[in-house]
Amino acid sequence: MELYLIIALALAAAFLAGISQFLFKKNMPKINSIKSLMSLAANKSIVAGLLLYGVSLVIYLIALKDAQDSLSIVYSLFATVFIFVALFSFFGLKEKIGSKRILGIALIFIGIAVIAITIT
Repeated sequence: MELYLIIALALAAAFLAGISQFLFKKNMPKINSIKSLMSLAANKSIVAGLLLYGVSLVIYLIALKDAQDSLSIVYSLFATVFIFVALFSFFGLKEKIGSKRILGIALIFIGIAVIAITIT
């Protein structure tokens, strides 16, 4: 499989994992009993998040399988999930992103970029 397709798969998996984390956070009810824990099965947003997380895992596994000797690249690209979650939290949950978090996101991006330029 082409390296660019593997990169796209890794990024798609990270994006879907980020959406699933957003859905979990936005729709998670307070869990204070077994009954409330069992009610998660009826929560459509939580179920959708679980399904997206499963799809993300399958896509990620395909990328890993076809990456052959590029595990470090695929795994590093999956770290973009931290960037996606921060963006979804900022826009969807109105969370504040302070300067330290921006610095962390920038460092993640720089780290991914450094690894990406080693692609031969």
